[in-house]
Amino acid sequence: MTYKEALEYLDSFIDYEKMSFFDYKESLRLERMQRFSEKLGNPHLDLRCIHIAGTKGKGSTAAMVASILKKAGYKTGLYTSPHLVSFRERIKINDEPISESELSGLIERMKPVLEETDKKSDESPTFFEICTALAFLYFKEKKADFCVLEVGMGGRLDATNIIKPSCCGITQISLEHTQKLGKTLEKIAREKAEIIKKDSICVSSLQDDSARGVIRKTCEDKHCRLYEVGRDLHFDQDPARAVFEGKQAFSVKGVFQEYPDLELNLLGHHQLMNAATAIGLIESLRFYDIIVRYNAVKDGLRNVNWPGRLQVIRNNPYVVLDGAQNRASARALKEAVKKIFDYNKLILVLGISKDKDKKAICEELAPISDSIILTKAKSPRAEEPMAIKQYFKKDARCTTSVEEAMHVAEGMAKAPDLILVTGSLFVVGEVLEKNSTKELSYA
Repeated sequence: MTYKEALEYLDSFIDYEKMSFFDYKESLRLERMQRFSEKLGNPHLDLRCIHIAGTKGKGSTAAMVASILKKAGYKTGLYTSPHLVSFRERIKINDEPISESELSGLIERMKPVLEETDKKSDESPTFFEICTALAFLYFKEKKADFCVLEVGMGGRLDATNIIKPSCCGITQISLEHTQKLGKTLEKIAREKAEIIKKDSICVSSLQDDSARGVIRKTCEDKHCRLYEVGRDLHFDQDPARAVFEGKQAFSVKGVFQEYPDLELNLLGHHQLMNAATAIGLIESLRFYDIIVRYNAVKDGLRNVNWPGRLQVIRNNPYVVLDGAQNRASARALKEAVKKIFDYNKLILVLGISKDKDKKAICEELAPISDSIILTKAKSPRAEEPMAIKQYFKKDARCTTSVEEAMHVAEGMAKAPDLILVTGSLFVVGEVLEKNSTKELSYA
């Protein structure tokens, strides 16, 4: 089986990442993932895992934790989703994606188990469940010291939730996937808090009162030790060097020690909270007699790699990429752009998936946008630009592809301007893929 054949085989299974609407509780079944993993020898039971859920920042936080552990000398697996350009991004060890040959080899070995069940049956594993099992097998065979796992959706029914983690993190919770997870923060928090395991350790980012209450009650019921950013962990930004050379300067006061003079290779104030959460997870490992030194924390944060989040891929004019997919993320992006960048006009290139809160995203981004170009990614989840246009009171131009949108934006932009590409991660991924040669030109 070649790499291309392996991906085509994976794509033949039902993929809820490509669906805007589906019955969450009926479609996702943890018992199915457990039975599938058992047929593969339960590889997840041999892994030492750190599990991270949340609405925004869970991927960034996972990348930070993995980067710190790598700098501490541990062979560290990182499992995230979705990918931006290549499927191989989802499964990494020490920042190196799984190779094409290793991925296709593992799929070929899994194929007999997968073919035991009709793909149309409810017992057939989904695309994401297969990907998750693939990551477990790969990390086990590579003898990873740690595995950092980002939840795909929610928490309770997510395929990653069959693990028994050393500790778990819950990043900020906001309204997203409301058709599937619930229409209130409390209901969404209940779904995400189900990654918390009995007698374990949980680290939580700053939360609204309703979400915080759910997390605290879950930890109390499960006799889980809870550390919270804002109560047990604190972060401060250095006002003299807030942003310099594409980095942020800050410090963190942890549960066990202080971390002064830190530098973060990701922009935006919200990323400092994610960094504090990551440090809390690293400190939690002390309960397992694992102490990660300050230098590893500092080097890990300074060198973390997490594309598509306030990522600058060009100057003069700036071209900035960020996957803001709900009101809270769009608001954080808006504030970060105003604070970090010095520009004349902002040209917004926006594409949104059908199941996102389009009205809220547009309301947040409209005030900072001088020109608006609407587009759609190649994903089947992509909303039509004309359906997005209704949420803007100012003029917005509709395009039929990301490539066309970028061509229009580049034609409008002058050196002091900023092109902000945001909304769907699928849109961000298409721009990154086009930019893979380090040349951004749509002419």
